[in-house]
Amino acid sequence: MLDPKTLMTIKDLPLLAKTVIDGFMNGFNKSTVKGPGLEFSQYRSYQPGDDLRQLDWRMFARSDRYYIRESEIETSISVKLLVDASASMNHDDNGVRKIDYARFLAASLAYLANAQGDSVGLNVFKNGELFSLSSKADPQHLQRLFYHLRQMEPDGKFTRLVHYKELFAGAGRKELLIFITDMYQDDGEIYDLLNSLAALRHEIIVFHLMGKNELVFDYKGYSTLEDLETGESIQVNTQMAKQAYKERLQQHLATIKTTLLGKHITYRMISIAQPLDEALREFLIQRNKGS
Repeated sequence: MLDPKTLMTIKDLPLLAKTVIDGFMNGFNKSTVKGPGLEFSQYRSYQPGDDLRQLDWRMFARSDRYYIRESEIETSISVKLLVDASASMNHDDNGVRKIDYARFLAASLAYLANAQGDSVGLNVFKNGELFSLSSKADPQHLQRLFYHLRQMEPDGKFTRLVHYKELFAGAGRKELLIFITDMYQDDGEIYDLLNSLAALRHEIIVFHLMGKNELVFDYKGYSTLEDLETGESIQVNTQMAKQAYKERLQQHLATIKTTLLGKHITYRMISIAQPLDEALREFLIQRNKGS
């Protein structure tokens, strides 16, 4: 498993992405990851009446059994990576920041999509503005995307709706939109973004990053908690507040999940303490099952 703190020691982002995807691929036996849109095909046993053209003879040679390939689709699509780089993504959990995990996750997904023949683009929401890198499939473009991911540092508040026009430039083409965020919003601006994107009828996946210290409220005694985007701070007796916090957190996460699923948006919460290859494997297996 690729612990996030271990990934922090790999300074070469393309090497890091390849390492993560190689580790991720090692977790599959009779499945192969392939395009489009980060899907993978599975094998099942041959049943009378199946199309013999779908038989996989290499699998037969290895296992002496007949297997049918499923979910084989040849067309490629555009994958757009949307990364929240507002100041709250500077949250640190045991030496790993949310923005670091987002960088590693985005780089790995870009590497995988590019390897499958999908075009990949990048959009970064930072300090009220939107940086956009258009979707292309060539290796040089992937290196440019890695460069911009390396330069990405959290700052300011999340971008508001008026700056989103770049996101609608490819509205006539099938796209997979992958949004990596901590879901921190001051006035519903992230929901505004997702509402606008959902109207385009593309597939949308939201990766909600949380620190383990946020999930378990792992602080001792009195602590001063600071809002990374507004600078406001409060002092909290963490031991007394822990149970109430956990209950509120579960309600908050349930509300987010219900809201997004109601818009037909795939939602996945990830702890930034979780090994990245493990997180990807669990998600793509769930995605393949359609759950």
